[in-house]
Order: sequence, then C-alpha cells, then structure tokens
Amino acid sequence: MSTEEEFYRVRVLSDSAARRLRVIRYQQAMLLREIAEMEQVSSRRSTVGQVGLLHAVTQAAAERKVALADALTSYLPCTLAAMEAGLIDEYAASRVFEATACVSEGVAAEVDSLLAGRFENRNPPALRRLVNSLLMRVDPEGYERRRQEKVAARRLEIRHGDHGSSTLFAELPSDRAQALYAACDRDALAKKRQGDKRTMDQLRLDALVERCLGGHGCVGKPKAQIFVHIDLPTLLGLRDNPGELAGCGDISPEMARVIAFDADSVWNRIVDEPMTGLPIDLGRENYRPPSAMRKYLHVTHRTCSMPGCTRPAQYTDLDHAQAWKDGGRTDKANMRPLCRVHHVLRDEPGWTFTTNDTGALTVTTPNGRSYTEDPTGFG
Repeated sequence: MSTEEEFYRVRVLSDSAARRLRVIRYQQAMLLREIAEMEQVSSRRSTVGQVGLLHAVTQAAAERKVALADALTSYLPCTLAAMEAGLIDEYAASRVFEATACVSEGVAAEVDSLLAGRFENRNPPALRRLVNSLLMRVDPEGYERRRQEKVAARRLEIRHGDHGSSTLFAELPSDRAQALYAACDRDALAKKRQGDKRTMDQLRLDALVERCLGGHGCVGKPKAQIFVHIDLPTLLGLRDNPGELAGCGDISPEMARVIAFDADSVWNRIVDEPMTGLPIDLGRENYRPPSAMRKYLHVTHRTCSMPGCTRPAQYTDLDHAQAWKDGGRTDKANMRPLCRVHHVLRDEPGWTFTTNDTGALTVTTPNGRSYTEDPTGFG
C-alpha cells in the first residue's frame, strides 16, 4: 500500500470514528434526559436504585449520574446542548457540573450560558479550567471565600495498596502544589541530562522523597521557575482582575497579590505590560535562543502551544515553527514552546504544525482536521 493510500485509509477511518463519536455523545445526552424524566415520575431514591441496576454501578456512582441528569436538564442547558451536538461527552459534562456544584443554580446557569460556543476542541481538564475562570468573574466574592475554605481544609493522606506500594494524597493551594511539582521536575530533568536511566516519573518521585527525607536532592539547588501573571492595576490594588498561575489557570486577585508581594516568594512575578530589554530577533546567526529570549517566550506563551496541552512553557522544548534547516529564524514569531510529547509528534507522517505571525499554532492531523489555539499572553 502506497503512502497516499495509507493516508486516504487513515482519513476514512478517522472520519468514521468522528461520526461514531458524535452519535455516542448524542446518545449519552438522550440517556441523561431519560434519567431526568424517570425522576419526574418516581422518587429520587427509586430513580437512583434503577439507574444503579441498569448501569451496574455503585450507589454513589448512580447518585452522581442522576444528579448530573437533573442539572443538565434544568440549569445547565448549554452543556446538554453541546452533548447533543456531539461536541462533548458525559465525562466532560460532569466536569462542568462538578465545578459549578459549589454555587447556586443561578450562578451555575450564568456560567453555563457563557460557555455557549466555547465547548468545541476543549478536553475535560481545559473545560473545567474555563469554568473555574468564569466562576471567578461571575462570583468573585464567593470564589475567594471558597478558596480560603480550601486553604483551611488542606491535608495529607496515605492510602496503602497492594504489593508493598502506597499512595500519598495532598490537597493544598495550587501555588504550593505547582511549586512542589516544578522543583521535583527540575531535579528529575537535571539527573536525566546526566544520563540517569530512570524514567521521569521515577525521578520526580525520588526527588520528592529526597527533599522530604533530607537527601542530597535538597542541597544547593536553585529555585524552581514558576510564573504568576498579574496586570498592573490589580497589582496596585486598583482593580480586582484574576491573575494566572501558568500551567494551572486563573487565580483570585487576592492570591496573586499575596504571591507577588511575598518577600520570600519563589515565583516569577509577571506584570502584564510590554516587556523591554529582551531580544526579539536573532536572525540566522544562532540556533538556540539565549536565556532572555527563552524567558520571554515562556512568559508570552505560558503553556505548551499544542491545543489542549497545559504543561507549563518553562518545562517544554522551544521549537522553530519554520525549521532552522529550511531557513527558519530564531525570533519570537518563529519560536514556540512544545512539550516533548508534542514536539516529537510533529515529525509523525501526516502531521503539520503551522504558526501565523501572532504566534497562533494550527495543528493539522493526518485525516485533514485542523485545530487552532491562540497563545495566552502579550501577543
């Protein structure tokens, strides 16, 4: 089979899979509608019992499904419409429901209306981040109250599993979680570059153990690179616009100011004004961008440029949109961050990655479908 025939076969199969996926999502929506109708003619307890038996799931899972059906058919109509249109599946819809379950139905309905037209090409984590961002704008006081309640409820748990393995669960503020992960990721990457044969997952975990138990991993290390974005009026207390923790999402203005003014902060405070003193064009003389340009690109893009990827830009490769060997320049327009997974994906047959003058990346898959995501930043 020739390469052209292979691409044609891939496109046919992909188109067929896309049609089936839309049908499945539509049928999931219809099923949830029927569950909601069941509750109208019988008690909640009876409905949950029937759903549990019908789906062969636990009582808790049945209760969640019934609650989701009730929410979608009452105060989350736009989310249900997205399911019926085949844009999202039940799991993605449940992420919207879970993120809005902490607020009144009126606030949830307002957030749902703002989601209209914004479901396509968003994976469930990206969709939940968008919902949280909208919640912060619709209900800023409530968001800050809930944030402080979460801080007060921080905890660490251990759950023992099989074969001598246990799992640690930590619930803590996002800025601290991001800093811990970044520090372990940096330690792991340093050892990997020295030729360590362990996987990155193993190295990150071992770095955490070394840091907690006083091993050599916590001695003489530079601080992790974390970026917190806040606009100047909010920094000065003149406005209350949300800040952004790169790779995590929007944070409340109070939290952003606390981080920005903390004398012991390990964060890179990024004030959203045009940056000066950073090189923006190195022409054809240099293949690798200097540290100043790297930081500039990390700040402007914030995450991997691949649509849907949330890996922080400072832990990605800097890729030439137009390849260096093909005349591509080392400048801010031609450079974009791609995590290692998506950097390698670019070289797979049939995939094309193109970037326009504003830095927006368009990814075209072997079946001919294109996905575009504009970078969040200064532009």
